[in-house]
Amino acid sequence: MGSRPSVVPALRRLHAMPGVQVVATVTPPDKPKGRGSDPKPLLVKLAAEASEIPVLQPPNLDGESILAELARLAPDVIVVAAYGKFLPKTVLELPPHGCLNLHPSLLPRHRGPSPVIAAILEGDAVTGVSLMLMDEGMDTGPVIASAGMSLSGGETSGELEDTLFEMGGGLLLDSLGPWVCGRLSVTPQDEALATVSRKFKRSHGIDWSVPAETIARRCRAFYPRPGSHTQWNGRRLKLLSVSQAQDAPDSPGVVGRVVMQGPLGGLKVETGRGTLSLDLVQLEGGKAVSGCDFVNGHPGIIGAILKTRNRSVRGRNCEENGDQD
Repeated sequence: MGSRPSVVPALRRLHAMPGVQVVATVTPPDKPKGRGSDPKPLLVKLAAEASEIPVLQPPNLDGESILAELARLAPDVIVVAAYGKFLPKTVLELPPHGCLNLHPSLLPRHRGPSPVIAAILEGDAVTGVSLMLMDEGMDTGPVIASAGMSLSGGETSGELEDTLFEMGGGLLLDSLGPWVCGRLSVTPQDEALATVSRKFKRSHGIDWSVPAETIARRCRAFYPRPGSHTQWNGRRLKLLSVSQAQDAPDSPGVVGRVVMQGPLGGLKVETGRGTLSLDLVQLEGGKAVSGCDFVNGHPGIIGAILKTRNRSVRGRNCEENGDQD
């Protein structure tokens, strides 16, 4: 059960494992995407079909028809990776060896729907992936296995998510057989160490009054979803790649003011502390371009004061935000 493109490697590893038969892949229904209204299949569905794995696309898991179909398939184990929906008790109790969840954090840190974003937002030096036995809570079940990695401080959430689910495929390869054979035990999570991430649903308007280092981290955390942007000339300017400018971190300036960067041009913005280099941007209705190319095409942006937005990203606690491709 999964929906995000990053979990496709785990599906392929399962399909290739000796002695394992993937009897079905469960993923959300196709959704309209792009300028047309035709429903577009998720990459998980396309990968399953390419491997001739049956695909089920129920809108939820508590309907009689999907419960009957899952019972008919009689799986020994269900593997869940960024599926995006809670599993009801009837599904959790269906396979004799349980429902196993690949969660891209070192549980109990960053439970919930956005663990990868949370790790970057909070400046974690280490993160990882956990294979856990699911219960009725939100990522509260005991851990079967985990693998950690150090962060360089330059990863985007998209890059890190891909890496973590690739690692998760390795965890499955090493753990699934021993788990089914009863050779692995579980480790309960320490509730005292638990943290919970939020679900981020809207593109993030930049607050230029905070330090440049914080803004750079947020932009990495929100790339590619839900994205970061500011407003200029009444149009949305997406910030696709940014970096903290190499100048005095406490240099005075006007919050939100755009200035020229170096002798070769380019863009940087004065923040609450330090300046931020806009390395790759995209103006609403246009193409992604470098900061230098943007200045060449829109010289009027130099000296402009970009609007500061203090409203945070709307978030709420919910299950894995896996329903986007």
